[in-house]
Amino acid sequence: MKAFVVDKYKKKGALRLASLPEPELQDNDVLVRIKATAVNQLDSKVRDGEFKLILPYRPPFVLGHDLAGTVVKVGSRVRRFKVGDEVYARPRDHRVGTFAEFIAIDEADAALKPSNLSMSEAASVPLVGLTAWQALVEVGKIKPGQKVFIQAGSGGVGTFAIQLAKHLGAAVATTTSAENAELARSLGADVVIDYKTQDFEKILSGYDLVLNSQDPKTLEKSLGVLKPGGRLISISGPPDPAFARELGLNLFLKLVLWLLSRGVRRKAKRLGVAYSFLFMRAEGRQLGEIARLIEQGLIRPVVDKVFPFEKTEDALAYVETGRAKGKVVIAVAN
Repeated sequence: MKAFVVDKYKKKGALRLASLPEPELQDNDVLVRIKATAVNQLDSKVRDGEFKLILPYRPPFVLGHDLAGTVVKVGSRVRRFKVGDEVYARPRDHRVGTFAEFIAIDEADAALKPSNLSMSEAASVPLVGLTAWQALVEVGKIKPGQKVFIQAGSGGVGTFAIQLAKHLGAAVATTTSAENAELARSLGADVVIDYKTQDFEKILSGYDLVLNSQDPKTLEKSLGVLKPGGRLISISGPPDPAFARELGLNLFLKLVLWLLSRGVRRKAKRLGVAYSFLFMRAEGRQLGEIARLIEQGLIRPVVDKVFPFEKTEDALAYVETGRAKGKVVIAVAN
């Protein structure tokens, strides 16, 4: 099969198109012929080696965290899927590699593709959909009437999280550029702030939850818009001690993450709010819940561009510009 391989950690020119053997199937695995995949900022960070401490991939490895495709083979213990099923998934860490024609994934990581979406649309959902679900439903436990601030409302996570928060009954504020303000409103945002000309810290107050995806300065400012007892969930760091315990990291790495997050945790405690870091995990059953919302028309994916498979590096470069509206997809096969 053809796949884009990272030979060594570096920023530019790291991907190489290679011919690899078909993945080996474990008892709980399904082999998927990938029809489409999507590009995330996470792909750039993994390629650059930013997560080597917690995701120590050994080059050469195949990049890519989203997929939609067709099951072509199943392991001996697989019960949820059969050959011919159309599925979508975010493979679990250490088993990623969707910039390829085939992948073997644990059946627990997959769900049936939403029936009303194309393969390209479905491939845009898993990582951002799971991130939004785990932040707002699982950790944030959003309730009707609460106020949620979702940063970068025209990005991949933002476009999905706005819609999910509105479905949960929350009032939603977001930041974006003036040219993308109408998109954010069409997704359900009640308050849209132009990050280039307005300061959200002066506009927002009394919020129950902030979903932070930006830089450390924005994170610090975001703590100030929360009401006492509110929570900031960050998907861009810094990782906290709870995350280190969850991953079972060694004592040295636990200390490193404790030090990295000490400042923000101190400020949060002083303000009477909670801080937590979210590194989303693969979860097929949650993707099943998300598929039902999509099929009911309650959430729609936002796809900016679709690149052909051979232009995977161009797709990654486009995402790195930060100008994408929603998700960038790669069509792997017809």
